[in-house]
Amino acid sequence: MGATAGAVWGRVEQQDFRSRVRGTLLGAAVGDALGSPVAGLTMEQLGETYGPDGLTDLPPAYGRRGAVTDLTQLTLFTVDGLIRAQVRRDTGAWHPPTDLHRAYLRWAATQRDWGPDERRKDDGWLAREEWLYARRDPSRACLLGFADETMGTLDAPKNPGEPGAEAAARSAPFGLLVGWEPQLVFQLAVECAAQTHGHPTAYLTAGSYAVIVHALARGESLDAAVEKALVLLAARPGHQPVTDALQQAMNAVRQSAPAPALVEALVGNGTAEGLLAVAVYCTLVGEDVRQGLCLAVNHSGHSGAAGALTGGLLGALHGETALPPAWLAELEGRPTLLVLADDFALEMTQGPALHGPGGASSGWLTRYPRG
Repeated sequence: MGATAGAVWGRVEQQDFRSRVRGTLLGAAVGDALGSPVAGLTMEQLGETYGPDGLTDLPPAYGRRGAVTDLTQLTLFTVDGLIRAQVRRDTGAWHPPTDLHRAYLRWAATQRDWGPDERRKDDGWLAREEWLYARRDPSRACLLGFADETMGTLDAPKNPGEPGAEAAARSAPFGLLVGWEPQLVFQLAVECAAQTHGHPTAYLTAGSYAVIVHALARGESLDAAVEKALVLLAARPGHQPVTDALQQAMNAVRQSAPAPALVEALVGNGTAEGLLAVAVYCTLVGEDVRQGLCLAVNHSGHSGAAGALTGGLLGALHGETALPPAWLAELEGRPTLLVLADDFALEMTQGPALHGPGGASSGWLTRYPRG
C-alpha cells in the first residue's frame, strides 16, 4: 500500500488543513456526546423526554454533559495509529493496517486496565491519558475484534456477520490523509474496519465514509464527495446496500423540507449504511452545524454513531470554527483531541522534518515511538 506525497504546503494551506482536521475530530466527538445518551430511544420516547422538538442540547451521561464513548476513543487511536504508521515508514516497515491494529490493541488495554502501564514504553503519549481508561459501553464487536493479537483481514475478517456502524464511526481520520489517492484511503479504511466488522456492508460503509471525508478535507463539495464514493463502491462485491443508501440520502434532499420522519426512514434497520445515509442527508440539509447534528440524532437507531458520522462530515466541510462553542466547552477530552489533531496536521505537512533521516526529533519519537 502506497501514497502520493510531496505536496507543497503554504501557510494558508496548512491553516486550512489544521482547521479541517480539528473540525473533523471535534465534530465527530461532539456528535458522539450528543447522540450516544439517547441511542435506542424511540421517537415517542424522545418526544416525551425532550419535548416536541426532540433532543436539542447535550444531555448528561456518565455523570456529566459532553461525555464521549468508545466511538471517540477509537477515533483517537485511529489518529495515533496513522501517525505511528508514518513514523515507522522511515524504518522500511510500511503496512498501515498493522500499525492501526496495534493502536486499537492499545485502546483495548484501556478497557480492561485500571490505568496506564508506565512499563510499556512503546505505548506513546495517548495511551497514558488517564481519562481514556473508562469503559463507555463499547460494542461487543469491538471488544471481540481486539480481544487477542490476531488481526482481522478481508480474507479472514473478525465478526463476519456484524453490520454495525462502529467501524465507520472511527474511520474519519483515514479521510484526513489528503495526500493519498481516494482509492487508497478507501482500501485502508475497509481493511481496518474488517478488524472488527467483517460484514461487507459495515466495511464498505467505512470505506465510503472515509472517501467522503477525504474529498471534503480537500475542499470539494459533499455532492462531489458522495459521487466519488459511489464510483469506488461500484467495483466492490456486496456494495449494493451501501450504494442504495447513499442514493436514497441524495434523493431525500430533493423530496421535501428536512424532517425527522425522513431521517427515521433513512436509518432503516439501523445498520451501517443507513446511518451513513443519515449523516450525508443531515450534513446537506442542516442550516448550520447545530441543526444538522440535532436532526441526525433524533431517531430510534444508533444515535451516537449517526451523530459521530455527521459531526465528522460537518467538521471536515466547514472547519472547527463552525462547531457550536458552547458544546465544545463541555466536551470531554477536548484538550487531548486538540493536541492529537495538531500533531496529525504537523505530521502530514512536516513529517520528514520531525523524524526523517535528515532531522529526527527525539521528542516526537518519544510521543510516537517506532516500536
